[in-house]
Amino acid sequence: MTPDRGTAADRAWLRRAARLALRGHGGAEPNPMVGAVLVRPVGGEDRDGRGAGCVLGEGHHARCGGAHAERVAIADALRRGCDLRGATLYVTLAPCCGTGRTPPCTDAIIEAGVARVVFAREDAHPKGRDARRVLEAAGVRVDLLPEPAALAVGESFAHRVERGLPWVIAKWAQSVDGRIATSSGESRWISGERSRAMVHRERGRVDAILTGIGTVLADDPLLTARGVRRRRVALRVVLDRRLRLPLRSRLVASARDVPLIVFAEADRIGSESAAALRGSGVELRTIDRSPTALATVLRGLAATDGVSTLLVEAGPKLLGALLREGLLCEAWIFTAGRMFGDDLAPGPVGGGSAAPDFAGATGLATAPRFRLVDLRRRGGDAMSLWRRAL
Repeated sequence: MTPDRGTAADRAWLRRAARLALRGHGGAEPNPMVGAVLVRPVGGEDRDGRGAGCVLGEGHHARCGGAHAERVAIADALRRGCDLRGATLYVTLAPCCGTGRTPPCTDAIIEAGVARVVFAREDAHPKGRDARRVLEAAGVRVDLLPEPAALAVGESFAHRVERGLPWVIAKWAQSVDGRIATSSGESRWISGERSRAMVHRERGRVDAILTGIGTVLADDPLLTARGVRRRRVALRVVLDRRLRLPLRSRLVASARDVPLIVFAEADRIGSESAAALRGSGVELRTIDRSPTALATVLRGLAATDGVSTLLVEAGPKLLGALLREGLLCEAWIFTAGRMFGDDLAPGPVGGGSAAPDFAGATGLATAPRFRLVDLRRRGGDAMSLWRRAL
């Protein structure tokens, strides 16, 4: 389908739909986050006292298995007493046209009398691939308009469908000069309370949280969402090839209440420490020594455990491996107003004393590219969100 250039108004409505879509994060997954806005177009017939260019109804996909954004928006418009004949529907993703947990959205759009549908992204799932044909056969005009904000909310879903991998988000706090801890290992707390609260909210929305044994031994983290509303309880995952996880760690102590999976090499799985961990409620799985071991772990989490979004809270070595293997999709970087000025203090991804074996980019041409998606102030910190240019 050839993209349409659209008007400034078209793009503005799609941006509004994108903002609505984000409200579904933590509830919609593994379904896509989708937002929809119904509008009376300029020049359209005013049958209900609402002028051209006004919102007739809007909605988002809030919960996997629940109503899709298009149907929510239509229901919202009908509750307001709006006549949808001749209306335009702006939606971030092509409407579904197959029956799954819910009936096809194309049916609802046609029945409502919507005259035009504008969407930002083709659906990577088979249920959405015939939307254009079905709608146009019913006399509905269909336009593809790849507005960046509306495209962005669908990237994680498209990534999962096309690659079979979770959407991997790394987060870290750093000083102005890019250090995540002092050379002595002190890192609590580089970032401020508002930044940490944002991380806790994300913990309460993702499917899993991944860390490495180095971080566990250094920080004894709990990796749970605290002090915020949780939309789901994240599975906690530790990469621990030699099975060094202490029985007295906070992760193990809470394993019966919050799921914990530890990946270790096969020769460690039958040890006495493995039996003790199992007795504490820890699930053990094997990781091999192949160059694609990390991708295999992530693909298994997606296929076996339904992990669609994964938050990484780890040190330079694991983050470096994710970057090197092309598995890192997004980075949340909290920069605090401190400067360490210490060459021995570790950086966030590879390099430094924490990961001397990391082979990073040898030149600008080989450095993975990320694009800036968001930049905001969080108290005294600056939060930047970067997304891999896939």
